[in-house]
Amino acid sequence: MKSNYRRIGEHIRLVDERNKDLKVETLLGLTINKQFIPSVANTVGTDMANYKIIRKNQFACSTMQVRRDKKMPVALLQEMDEAIISQAYPIFEVKDEQELLPEYLMMWFTRSEFDREACFHAVGGVRGSLEWEDFENLQLPIPPITQQREIVKEYNTIQSRINHNNQLIQKLEETAQAIYKQWFIDFEFPDENGNPYKSFGGKMVWNEELDNEIPEGWKVGKIKNICSKIGSGSTPTGGKESYSDSGISLIRSTNVFDYNFSYDDLAFINDKQADKLKNVEVKENDVLFNITGVSVARCCMVPKNVLPARVNQHVMIIRPFCNLNISYYLLLNLCSTDSKNALLGISQSGSTREAITKSEIEEFEIVMPEANRLKEFNCTMKKIFSFKDLKSLENQKLSELKELLLSKLASV
Repeated sequence: MKSNYRRIGEHIRLVDERNKDLKVETLLGLTINKQFIPSVANTVGTDMANYKIIRKNQFACSTMQVRRDKKMPVALLQEMDEAIISQAYPIFEVKDEQELLPEYLMMWFTRSEFDREACFHAVGGVRGSLEWEDFENLQLPIPPITQQREIVKEYNTIQSRINHNNQLIQKLEETAQAIYKQWFIDFEFPDENGNPYKSFGGKMVWNEELDNEIPEGWKVGKIKNICSKIGSGSTPTGGKESYSDSGISLIRSTNVFDYNFSYDDLAFINDKQADKLKNVEVKENDVLFNITGVSVARCCMVPKNVLPARVNQHVMIIRPFCNLNISYYLLLNLCSTDSKNALLGISQSGSTREAITKSEIEEFEIVMPEANRLKEFNCTMKKIFSFKDLKSLENQKLSELKELLLSKLASV
């Protein structure tokens, strides 16, 4: 062990301050992803005086089920001055912040290597709990405080940029949703004079299928009539063990979120595996749709930089005819509240497992605007989503840089 490594227990102490006077009301929970979240626990009739108070720059952790979860939940409170948390969680603090910065220690806890070591030592009980003494015996490198500050500053700069991009991504999504609602729910798209269509007397006609009015020239159609391909893939032989670190992307349901493609845990397969899935090759402007499980009906478009790609059996490719300029409209439609509720209703009918079949997607009906309107909308959305995808890709690279910085902590 290097000379600058020290036992965690040398630098921390347990804190046990109870909420006896009930002055602290903000109740937090602790996630396996090492974050505090507002608690959703039912506290009706609970004696909150026995809950623990956690203050800024103090840690809460869980040493239970570490081996089972392969992670040790631990988080540093920084967003607020004080809160309360379940008495089941040990709370601790750094003894001397002139020797060890709490933020630096939290960076160490964030490393995947820390979780692996904690899991190795977690032998208590059936599910593998980590004894407090074993946690204190874990070691970390403690460089001079000036170097710690530099490392934390660099890490926070990266995280700040990620947070800024996430805020921008959210605003872009909200803008896209607002435009969709204005044009295709409220029917206030700009007319030939640039005025809101419905408000300025645009002609509306009654549609029997919808039992509602829609603009003249619009109709209702099935998804199968606007698509050249609808289909899902399969998992390559060998499953996860056969995946590679690079190659052709294999898109799974964990990568597909509403409006967003997640690069986390993106799998890769080799050319031979991809050739067996050539019938589910993903192309630009394809809409990806989750068809099973808790993520059923989540929907996004594939970013260019993910290609070439294939999908597994939990993800469906929905490929509109390119001449219709309808990909972005279809995406926003499938993610809209009305369509989402209808699709979730389909997934929960007639089966013990949430699932949507190919035929159900093919028969799903949507409003079909006239061609010029779709072309104009597609052009607007392409600009918004291209910028959003650029920021998502930037965040992916920043996250990789953050992981690289964390991995280097072992050699400081």
